[in-house]
Amino acid sequence: MNDSNGDFMCPFKLSAQLTAIICLFGGDSVLAESPSAEVSVQQPGISSNKPVDGPSVQVEGGYMVPYTLVIPGTEVELEMIPVPGGEFLMGSPSDEEGRSEDEGPQVRVVTDPMWVGKKEITWAQYKPYMYLYGIFKEFESRGQRKVTDQNRVDAITAPTELYDPTFTFEYGQEDNQPAVTMTQYSAQQYTKWLSRVTGQQYRLPTEAEWEYAARAGTKTAYSFGSKPDKLDDYAWSFDNSGLETPEVGGKKPNPFGLYDMHGNVAELTVNEYTEDGYAQYVDKQPIKASSMVNWPEWAYPVVARGGSWEMEGEQLRSASRLASDDEVWKEDDPNFPKSPWWFTNDPSRGVGFRLFRSYQPLDKDQIKNFWESTAEDVNGDVQARLDGGRGGLGLVDKELSDAIKGMKK
Repeated sequence: MNDSNGDFMCPFKLSAQLTAIICLFGGDSVLAESPSAEVSVQQPGISSNKPVDGPSVQVEGGYMVPYTLVIPGTEVELEMIPVPGGEFLMGSPSDEEGRSEDEGPQVRVVTDPMWVGKKEITWAQYKPYMYLYGIFKEFESRGQRKVTDQNRVDAITAPTELYDPTFTFEYGQEDNQPAVTMTQYSAQQYTKWLSRVTGQQYRLPTEAEWEYAARAGTKTAYSFGSKPDKLDDYAWSFDNSGLETPEVGGKKPNPFGLYDMHGNVAELTVNEYTEDGYAQYVDKQPIKASSMVNWPEWAYPVVARGGSWEMEGEQLRSASRLASDDEVWKEDDPNFPKSPWWFTNDPSRGVGFRLFRSYQPLDKDQIKNFWESTAEDVNGDVQARLDGGRGGLGLVDKELSDAIKGMKK
């Protein structure tokens, strides 16, 4: 439950550090049914019957439908929307207003069916992952759920406590505001955690998958047209946001039913940023969106899409790309090495992420790169933190929430 300030309260005593954390994980793990169709608990988002209304995608043996996932051990919900497969032209044409050279050349891309988060990840959805740092430290002190060389494949790192919460939370940390300032690595570990505790594959998108979802079948600069004249109806930007991060879902959705694909926060992808855009794919067309990835060799630059509430309209176009810059985005981080989990400087308060889930699960070799960093310096910084006792490492599986609840005994 929450107190009047929105902070988590807990009816039992443990340690001051973990009281609120364990209380948060005290609920039951459930999958809520979609109101428009019968959804299988074993395979959430699949119905044998076409829903009377709402989005659906026909697949072998049934229909992909919207579903609501409750994060195990909490009462926090996530809504996922089915998106049909298809083919589209990725990038922007040379005459698009506001276009940058890194948005071309245009290439034809084929996308498989998938579920996409209806909204961006919020603080309510991100904080249970943040709180795992204290939980993992408590397990470590008790000698429980030990991570070994044999089981480390089933482990994640949890983000250390924010160095300066007043920066990250200056514009709000309300439940329905988008979570911000996390790195690509931290977002990847979040998706691994959620996947392990739910038994489903959640992940960040490739750039191509993100753009396909943002365009939603359109070919114009925005999902609502070629001109930014209707931007206020669909997006939070510099011109209409004010000095507070807007709540998710406050504007109109795109044709797929996805909110804030333009503006609010720029959304992290798994891709490394390439200055020459998509030149390497010209001779490989059409190319599958799920495999159109340059896996990062270094922590930055990586790509975020969609623009943010801090940016002008042309930076919110479907094809617009934002390259991360750790030298600037971590400038005020006094740690050495600098945090693998958090950014400390703008524009990172306008950077978050959204969940994607493929209809056909990826094999273990494919999904590994979506969940773990491929960047040599990121992995080195993480290990340095763990070796110095400044990182939280723990096993994530379907028994985690019960183990957390057991800590109060």
